[in-house]
Amino acid sequence: MTAKLDTAIVLAAGLGKRMRPITDTIPKPLVKIAGKTLLDWGLDSLAAAGVGKAVVNVHYLPEQIIAHVAARRTPKIIISDESEKLLDSAGGIVKALPELGGKPFYILNADTFWIDQGPLNLGRLALAWDAAKMDILLMLADLHQATGHYGSTDFLVAPDGGLRRSKGDPAGLIYAGAAIVHPRLFEDAQSGPHSLNAYFDTAIAAGRLFGMPMQGHWITVGTPDAIPLAEAAVAGALAELK
Repeated sequence: MTAKLDTAIVLAAGLGKRMRPITDTIPKPLVKIAGKTLLDWGLDSLAAAGVGKAVVNVHYLPEQIIAHVAARRTPKIIISDESEKLLDSAGGIVKALPELGGKPFYILNADTFWIDQGPLNLGRLALAWDAAKMDILLMLADLHQATGHYGSTDFLVAPDGGLRRSKGDPAGLIYAGAAIVHPRLFEDAQSGPHSLNAYFDTAIAAGRLFGMPMQGHWITVGTPDAIPLAEAAVAGALAELK
């Protein structure tokens, strides 16, 4: 087991088409919720968990993200430039592997975040990580603790934490946009665009995809009308902590 992970990748290269017209002029990770960019919500969570280095991949309006993170001290930011070609989630990770190293690392989506309730969820994720039996460990949220999620559930959780696809079963949980992965999963990966979702299925087939339910409130921001809902959810969640 690992009590602390030092490295992460934040997936910030998407086009943010559903967030138009806001994203006509700024990349989606720089959209602000409660006065803080989506990207900084994630980077602040990583800093609080003791992560020393975070790779941020960029594609759309990349110079804005590069300029924004230049002032950050923790975690140290490494830019993975995909401005010539969008590589999708797994392709972006594969490109960044030389910076991510040979140890397990966090993956964060740049358009979701959460308000912790109790111990930090990323710290809990690290404590739950067991490289001997896991290739991927996902942070999961219940439908009732989510704001901005309009789809169904993603995974059903076995008593030992093992996951299988829920196929929309209301008893399932949502993938909450944060995970730990072992780089061995990408040893034979192609270098072009491809999705992380396929690796979830590979890990399920091998019995090596696991999940941990988060504590607190999870927020995803997909469209402009989700912004006021997200801001209300942040205010409500922070009020509960007082």
